[in-house]
Amino acid sequence: MNQLKETDKEPAVETVNKFSIREWAEEDRPREKLMLHGASSLSNAELLAILLGSGSRNETALDLAKRILNYAGNNLNELGKLSIETLCRQFTGVGPVKAIILTAALEMGKRRRSSEAIVRHQIRNSRDIYELFHAKLADLAHEECWLLLMNNQHKVIESIRISHGGVSETTVDPKIVLKYALDKLATAIVLCHNHPSGSPYPSTSDDKITHKLKQACANLDIQLTDHLIFSETSYYSYADEGKI
Repeated sequence: MNQLKETDKEPAVETVNKFSIREWAEEDRPREKLMLHGASSLSNAELLAILLGSGSRNETALDLAKRILNYAGNNLNELGKLSIETLCRQFTGVGPVKAIILTAALEMGKRRRSSEAIVRHQIRNSRDIYELFHAKLADLAHEECWLLLMNNQHKVIESIRISHGGVSETTVDPKIVLKYALDKLATAIVLCHNHPSGSPYPSTSDDKITHKLKQACANLDIQLTDHLIFSETSYYSYADEGKI
């Protein structure tokens, strides 16, 4: 029997070590990259890899994501047309759960495109604030304090109740106020509270908290635009009175 010469032998197959995503530098991992730099910094493949969560024995989640995108012509609209059955059949490492997650995420993206953007109310004066909060505060038998968060165009981001108390006072902690403002990236805020006694005029403690909060906001480049005090039928504006 003829023996194969050394030159006739099959060439040795070079083994390529594949590193899992967990072995990558932290700033290169899709999840950590999103946390550090935001979702817009990620490629389509990296976003898809986050949804997949894991790959298979032979490839990382990112490699699998690239294969799936390539199959769809690197077009997210085409990817959204793939059925759960097709995803499971075509790609090792994609089971029903992963396929369902991908399908749901792409459907959410499609619905987002068809949704109308939220129309944000713009605050131009104290009357706009009064009309926004009158229904919340005017008829209460106890004091409540609300915070209005706005962007740099004085458009409303959110309104939040930050405290409620008894018939004569409520507590306002500037640290809590500023935390809400920073969390929502607000550049301007308004403080609002009611006086169940019926008088809209500020007390000494109202003056103190307004001054204290204004100083705290200035240190963080946040504008305390106004502080309104509500009674059942009227209101007091620190800004209108030139006291802020």
